[in-house]
Amino acid sequence: MSRPIPPLAADDHIFGTPSFSVTLVEYGDYQCPYCGEAYPVLKAVQRAMDADLRFVFRNFPLVEVHAHALRAAQFAEAAAEAGLFWEAHDMLYENQDALGDRHLEAYADQLGIDRAILAAAFEGRHDEKIQRDFLGGVRGGVNGTPSLFINGQLYEGPPEPESLISVLRRAATARA
Repeated sequence: MSRPIPPLAADDHIFGTPSFSVTLVEYGDYQCPYCGEAYPVLKAVQRAMDADLRFVFRNFPLVEVHAHALRAAQFAEAAAEAGLFWEAHDMLYENQDALGDRHLEAYADQLGIDRAILAAAFEGRHDEKIQRDFLGGVRGGVNGTPSLFINGQLYEGPPEPESLISVLRRAATARA
C-alpha cells in the first residue's frame, strides 16, 4: 500500500495547463532502462490527455545501480535553472546510452545552457532538491523506477498507454 507523496512544491517540474483534471507524478531515473521504456508511453499519455493532464517529474536517481543517474539529474536541474527542463528531460531519455559528463556538456551546448550553470550543478547546487525529491518518493513508498502516482495514489497497472489513459480518465471524472 502506498503512502502519501509530498504535495506539489514550487520547484517541482510541471507540464500542463491550468485547466487540468488529473495529476500524474513520475518518480524517475534518467539512466533506468524501465524509465526509458516508459518515456514514449508517458509521451503518448500526455498527447492523449492534453489539457486534462498535469504531469510532474521528480528525481529518483538510483545511484547504486546507475553510475550516471545523479549527474543526469544534476544536468536536468541545471536545465531547469535555464528554463529548459522539459527539453533536457526529453534529451536525456532519448539518449540514455550516452550520459557521461562529456555527453551532458554537449547536450548543454545544444540547448544553450551556460557552462557555468552546468558546472555549479555538477558541484552540487541542486543536490538538496534532488535529495528532497528522492526522500519524498521513499516516504511515499517508491522503491523502484519509474513509479507513477495518479492524484497521489500509486498506479500499479500495466505500463502501456491504454490502461494508464483509462485510469487517468476515470480519476479525472471522479474529481469533476
